[in-house]
Amino acid sequence: MPHTLLSPDQLAAAAKAIGDPLRLAIVQVLGKGSFGVLELCELFDIKQSSMSHHLKILSKAGVVSNQREGNSIFYRRPLLTGQNDWHSWLRSTYSALDRNPLANAVQQRLQQLLNDRAEVCEEFFARNAEAFQQQQDLIASYEQYGETLEKLVQDYSGNTATALEIGPGDGAFLAPLAQRFEQVMALDISEPMLNRAKQQVNQQQLANVNCVLGETTALDQEFNGSVDLMVANMVLHHVPAPQNIFADVGRLLAPGGCFLVTDLCRHEQTWARESCGDLWLGFEPEDLTAWAEEAGLSEGQSQFLGLRNGFQIQFRLFYQQQ
Repeated sequence: MPHTLLSPDQLAAAAKAIGDPLRLAIVQVLGKGSFGVLELCELFDIKQSSMSHHLKILSKAGVVSNQREGNSIFYRRPLLTGQNDWHSWLRSTYSALDRNPLANAVQQRLQQLLNDRAEVCEEFFARNAEAFQQQQDLIASYEQYGETLEKLVQDYSGNTATALEIGPGDGAFLAPLAQRFEQVMALDISEPMLNRAKQQVNQQQLANVNCVLGETTALDQEFNGSVDLMVANMVLHHVPAPQNIFADVGRLLAPGGCFLVTDLCRHEQTWARESCGDLWLGFEPEDLTAWAEEAGLSEGQSQFLGLRNGFQIQFRLFYQQQ
């Protein structure tokens, strides 16, 4: 919104839109990620026509926004980058909603939905683990951006006791991490892909690298607040709810720790969904910044690399407070 003052009509429309209990619950769920109409119908067990009606009201009031992902429309909360009264009001409203738990039934369905997304991803990589490198090269091979990524690790000036890479793929980045850090963990939800990373670890004799099958949410008790560097290298566009990764990272990072993200900028090359198992068509840089801020992380250095095939890679650093 270009204006700085919050008009009474605008506030009344927004308040009326979320004044309905169901619409309020929809906005609350959208704090957990982006969802399609059919997914929201499943979460709230209502017909598509009814859900579309409620989403239209919320969208018209500016309380939710939508974004096309291939042939599908996903609904989300709007990106709040301004400091005007409207964005301040929305931030306060969302913050209040986020402090309250979802209804049990909705929470259970939401977890199942995210599990289903993760299962689709796991099945894709189980079928295509051997062809991973060829598929990855369709978008961006490690050779095209690895030098920039490795330079960021070389320039890292924090503690070097522990590093954790989320979704290490075929393990191309594990050797540079192993050279810089005392202990490195490679974490993946796909056993076939993790086995490919293990092959790299064994071939290069990386004695300080441990490959672990699992998710970031399962590491809280053992690693809470103790990891010095966490890496998500070309992996966020594969995960069911990318912003949840930031929340997990916020809990796992040690004071002063760093989260290094390499991923695609937003694009419209929809073939990547089927050919490469992408759930999301890249991300706006502002989205990563917003998710980091929600997780209590501060933004650091950013770099961007354009490729000849039309894709653009963003290199982002985010830091935990000291």
